[in-house]
Amino acid sequence: MKLSQTFKKWVAATTFVASALALGAPAMADANLPGKGVTVQPGQDNVDGENFQTIIVMKALKELGYDVKDVQNAKYPALHISIADGGVTFMADHWNPLHQAFFEKAGGDEKLSRTGAYIEGCAQGYLIDKKTAEKYNITNVGQLQDPEIAKLFDANDDGKADLAGCVPGWGCERVIEHHMGAYKLKDTVTHNQGEYSAIIAETITRYKEGKPVLYYTWTPYWVSGVLVPGKDVVWLEVPHSAHPNGVDTKLPNGKNYGFEVNTQMVVANKEFVKNNPAAAKLFEVIKVSVNDVSAQNLKMKEKGEGGWEAAERHADAWIAANRDKFDGWLNAAREAAK
Repeated sequence: MKLSQTFKKWVAATTFVASALALGAPAMADANLPGKGVTVQPGQDNVDGENFQTIIVMKALKELGYDVKDVQNAKYPALHISIADGGVTFMADHWNPLHQAFFEKAGGDEKLSRTGAYIEGCAQGYLIDKKTAEKYNITNVGQLQDPEIAKLFDANDDGKADLAGCVPGWGCERVIEHHMGAYKLKDTVTHNQGEYSAIIAETITRYKEGKPVLYYTWTPYWVSGVLVPGKDVVWLEVPHSAHPNGVDTKLPNGKNYGFEVNTQMVVANKEFVKNNPAAAKLFEVIKVSVNDVSAQNLKMKEKGEGGWEAAERHADAWIAANRDKFDGWLNAAREAAK
């Protein structure tokens, strides 16, 4: 009888452990390594400027004991769906509210976790070179309705302004295309799309040649370290709020650049977060300054240190310089797992 009860307890215990592992839960408790035995699959769009923040999260998870795999690259819409399905565990570069449509299409709050405020104050909008702005008194995108103003930014001699725009499939594509219709710009402006790094490189070359430039960009990103707003270029306002989500994009200071100020957040698989309180707490409390990310992006550009390996060196240096803050996140995560 005793043997039978012991056997039953053993079967119950092994079944519980197997079930826990299947759901992405730690197999056994460890105060310092609450993620021990759990595999994590990071995801990210293939954008050099977002390597840094992804790596910081990955390194924090590793120090918590998680088995963190190499990052898996995909476009933002596919990433959200993959996270909801469990193929990818998390992404550190969800732009809220820009990626709201991707979030909802993937299942929203039922399948995805979205907490904290990893990187706040992420701005977007349209800019032109300061010289042209001052010479022709251009302050608003709506002025590009005028064919004569639009021709100033014609890069291929077709009579229309060339806007260095958004990568197909990104959230900014949806907003820009909506603006093109709302501000009646389709007859005078061409929204040039493709790999952003190539498009913006051509724009910077034109600027250095003394030619007018018109482009979309965002922060944090290295572009605003090369073409400095207020010094080399200026932001353009929009005639009125016209967002595909119907939101008011006017800022508290009265300016309106057509885009909401975004917060980059960690989006993770809902079931994983439920079973891993340490990771859940990390995703909630982790926070990096938008200026730190911009500085890293600029270093990447100025020193030719693009790519994953360089970003990993930059992340290591940032962690070393901010070790107290980093340890604070880890301690909060470990405490949540108790």
